Order: sequence, then structure tokens, then C-alpha cells
Amino acid sequence: MSTMSNTAGKSSMLRKNILLVVLVVAIAVIPLLLLKDAEFGGADGRAEQAITEINADYKPWFSPVWEPPSGEIESLLFAMQAALGAGFIGYYIGYVRGRKTKNSVEKS
Repeated sequence: MSTMSNTAGKSSMLRKNILLVVLVVAIAVIPLLLLKDAEFGGADGRAEQAITEINADYKPWFSPVWEPPSGEIESLLFAMQAALGAGFIGYYIGYVRGRKTKNSVEKS
């Protein structure tokens, strides 16, 4: 009996995961398809624009130590930073969960 409910639970979980993946892809792709000539800028550009609107004479406090040679390199570095951060967080959550599972198995 428990095998049947376990199989049904796995099937339901698989459907939910597939639905989530489809939704994530749709959220990422639909704006690109609907807004073909739109410029998808970041928060830095918007902040700079807002600051110059408020105070046109504003001078930055400092300048970057190193400026990437192109926007593509800057995007690559940002994506690598995000991937490393997500990998670290995923590893930590998996480690803590595994340790918790191991401890609960040892106690029983």
C-alpha cells in the first residue's frame, strides 16, 4: 500500500517540478519575445539616471579599480558571481539537511 502512495507522490512531485521549470522559462522568454526592441538595463543605470536628474552636478565618490573591457565580460562576471553564490548556498543547505537526516537516523 505504501509503495502505491509513494509512487503517486513521486509522480505528483515530478509534475510540480516540470510545471515550475516551464513557468521559469516562460517568465524569462516571454518579455524577450513581446518587447523585441526594449533595452533591459540594470539597477545601476537607473540609479545613475535618477541621481543626475536630482543633481546634475553630482560627482562620484570614487572610480572603479578595474573596468571590464566590454559589457559581455561584465555580464559574464556577474553571472559567474551569481552561479558561485547559488552553488555555495545550495551546497550549504544540502550539507545541513544531510547532517540533520544523518543525526535523525542515528537517534532512531
